[in-house]
Amino acid sequence: MARRLRFNGTGSGEGSCPAIHEDLDSGEVIVHGPRLTAPDALAQLQHIDEDEIPIVVPRNTLIDFGPKERDAEPRIFTPEQFAKLFDNFQHSAWHLEMRGRYAVDEATDTYAQFVRDEAPTWDLTTPWSQGIRAKTEDGASVGRVRIVDDPPTTGQLYLLAHAEKNAALGEDICNMWRSDAERVILPDEDFWIFDSHIVAVCIFDDDDNLTGAELITEPARVNQYNRLRDVAQHYAVPYRQFAAQVAVKEA
Repeated sequence: MARRLRFNGTGSGEGSCPAIHEDLDSGEVIVHGPRLTAPDALAQLQHIDEDEIPIVVPRNTLIDFGPKERDAEPRIFTPEQFAKLFDNFQHSAWHLEMRGRYAVDEATDTYAQFVRDEAPTWDLTTPWSQGIRAKTEDGASVGRVRIVDDPPTTGQLYLLAHAEKNAALGEDICNMWRSDAERVILPDEDFWIFDSHIVAVCIFDDDDNLTGAELITEPARVNQYNRLRDVAQHYAVPYRQFAAQVAVKEA
């Protein structure tokens, strides 16, 4: 069975060795870097077999990108505590949306209009809307990459339409087909990143209601999510371009 490897990071600004990868299934760590060849140094190594190759890795690379033990008890925020993160971020908020359905959307008047094939009447004066627009007008970056099934679910098509409201509030909205997300090994997790140092992994019940979020602040783990954000943003396309792709498929 082929390994599924995640690139954790490199200490080199040029993107070359040394670097650390992690096996997503076994948890094993793969490290590469310059080979140690000095005979006097090799003579000091213990428990090295003939088929093993010693390499040199800077200490900071291991500290920054090596896997860390997770807290025994995850930090879980209630929906109310989670909502306060949107009040407190200063520079950026970014969301990877992986789900086919969000129960909160289906409770809105605009969702009812959408499923009746009516043009939704977006309200830009709700507290959420005013809060996000205030952030973006002040220079903060707010963005999302939404993963879409083929064919899209009704909820995903609704969010594709809802992107018009998001954009009006100053958000950057992009989309990606789920097959492409799987190809670049994006996780099946729905999460927000705030100011690049706080991650909130959303928790849903069996009816697709948000029940809370796991708060992650440990630097090595946060760095992994920041990299996932970069991967998603690289491969996703602007929502208007994606909507045109969907229209062609449905024609």
